[in-house]
Amino acid sequence: MTARTPELRLAADVLKGLRQDLFLDALAYRPLPPMRTDGPLIRGLPRRVREYAARTPHALVAAAGTVAMLVLWATRDRGAVAVLAGLLVLAPVLLTLARPVGAFWLSLAVAPVATEMLDDSWSDWPWPAGVFVGHLTVLVVVAIRTRPRTAWWMWLLTGVYSLSTDPFLAGTHYQPANTAQMLTTSAVLLLAVTVWHIRRTAERQVTAEQTQTAQERSRRTLLEERTTIARELHDVVAHHMSVVAIQAEAAPYRVENPPPELEKAFVTIRENAVAALTELRRVLGVVRAEDYEVPDAPQPTLADLDALLANVRGAGLPVDKVVTGAVRELPQGVELSAYRIVQEALSNSLRHAPGAGARVEIGYVLGGLGLRVVNDPPPQLSLVKPSPGAGHGLTGMRERVTMLDGGMTAGPTEDGGYEVTVFLPVATAPAGGTGGEA
Repeated sequence: MTARTPELRLAADVLKGLRQDLFLDALAYRPLPPMRTDGPLIRGLPRRVREYAARTPHALVAAAGTVAMLVLWATRDRGAVAVLAGLLVLAPVLLTLARPVGAFWLSLAVAPVATEMLDDSWSDWPWPAGVFVGHLTVLVVVAIRTRPRTAWWMWLLTGVYSLSTDPFLAGTHYQPANTAQMLTTSAVLLLAVTVWHIRRTAERQVTAEQTQTAQERSRRTLLEERTTIARELHDVVAHHMSVVAIQAEAAPYRVENPPPELEKAFVTIRENAVAALTELRRVLGVVRAEDYEVPDAPQPTLADLDALLANVRGAGLPVDKVVTGAVRELPQGVELSAYRIVQEALSNSLRHAPGAGARVEIGYVLGGLGLRVVNDPPPQLSLVKPSPGAGHGLTGMRERVTMLDGGMTAGPTEDGGYEVTVFLPVATAPAGGTGGEA
């Protein structure tokens, strides 16, 4: 069997779309949902009124159908026949609230019946005035509730019906056919609905893309911060392992005539330290960028905090430091993270509260280290405008605190400033220890 040509495939797809939109879904039950009540125009109303306001679309559709019925009655005074014809026009409009595609077919079937019931040689044809308004209402409501493709199928079938009735009604009416008016008016209305659909779809896509972009940006920031922490920890641990290896190698020469067991133990310590250092570099070295250079100076600690505060003061941020508790040496990872947290908190103060003062509190407590960085509200007449940020600094601080199993809170103060509070736990040295690194 030969493959179908592109033209045949296109025609098959078109017919498949027609079958799906207007035949398979003809009797699908799709009740019109109530309108949302959290919009700016409705949420301020009383609760009872909001419940009724949610049915506004249903009321508008019913009102449009009523208008079509009244237009038919106004142009025809035929008693019970006109009443029945008006109800026939109203029925498909109301049906759009539950079965929109079925309502279109009903409106198309009602048109010739109502025209015949209101037979008048001087009337509009093939769309009497009331039928004209009712069918336009059905087309618009169904187009809003379905998709643009369905709307244009309905327009095409409306045109087929209008043109097919011309030969039968042309000889019995003195007025010219209003087919052109129906097709032109419905095309304009359906085009407006199509544009509305396209714009609504585009807005949804933009919103989804913005949400995805924000999530990806947050995830990328988190990974970048973790990479930075891994680099710093690599440098810290590598330094300590190098010191262990060097000291293990030099230790036997500091003892006169060391026993072979001691020499062997130091050799084993050195070999293990070198092996651990090699493995550490192999595993953590992959997080380094190609242009990353190992810093020549040691990683900063809380002992370097005064130099940081001096730089911050030089940048225009008045900052005070308060230290409480017995100052002691902490594990280098804790010292480094504490330094970076204070550094980032002060940077945020410079960006978001230019001209305000700041205060750094460091508390050496039993079982850990407490940090508190708080800035005053920015002055009203500051010449420097705040710099908007994406919250990446807070992400980095939280990552460091989480890595050390600590706790962190950040938020505005009652006077309009901002406060960052952190606790970093430190394991207590065993009795008789030096109180240094845990």
